[in-house]
Order: sequence, then C-alpha cells, then structure tokens
Amino acid sequence: MTRIRRGYIARRRRTKMRLFASSFRGAHSKLTRTITQQKIRALFSAHRDRGSQKRNFRRLWITRINAVIRESGVSYSYSRLIHDLYKGRLLLNRKILAQIAILNRDCLYTISNEIIKEVGYKKSVGII
Repeated sequence: MTRIRRGYIARRRRTKMRLFASSFRGAHSKLTRTITQQKIRALFSAHRDRGSQKRNFRRLWITRINAVIRESGVSYSYSRLIHDLYKGRLLLNRKILAQIAILNRDCLYTISNEIIKEVGYKKSVGII
C-alpha cells in the first residue's frame, strides 16, 4: 500500500495562528498549544480593555474640562456647565469640550459665559 500524505488544512490553520503570535516572546510564539492559549488570552484582554479605555478617556476629558472651568475664577463647576449646556440645547460632547479646553481656553470661557447669560436670563424671566 502506498503512503498517504496529509492535507494542508491543519497546517494552514496553525500557520495563521503563528502569524498572529509572531510578535510574542519565547514559547508563546513557537509552540502550538501555548500559541492557542496566548491567542485566547490576548483576544480576551483586548475585548475587556476596549471598555476600560472608553471609561478612562471619558474620565480624562471630564478632568480636563473641570480643571479649566475652575481655573477661570468663577464659582462654576463641570457639572453645572454640562447641565447648563443641556438646558441651552448646545450639544457638545465631552471630547470636543476637552479639546477646546486645552487648545483654546478663551473659547471655552466664552461658551460658558454665554450659557450662563442665556440660562440665567431664562430663569429670571420664568421660561424654565
């Protein structure tokens, strides 16, 4: 009986896994079983950390906005600014506000002063 050669499907699958793990150190990029384990671990960590990255960036933006607003000397806080922005129907997200706070503080001061005037006006007239 003649010898039957194996197919290429399993080899192709392992090659694909090795390409994924080619930047790992030591046995994590050489041995098939450890490559499989490390691939699972890497994908799990990537999935988990996408959520924490979003949370961390939101915290950073809030901190930057709050620091610049409190620096202006007016007794005004981040929470009041966001509240007044929603009341005034000026929908700027926190990412854009943080960029404005870093690059152009005067613009953020102008926005906050205009919002204070507008919301203060509506409160005194009795619209809200």
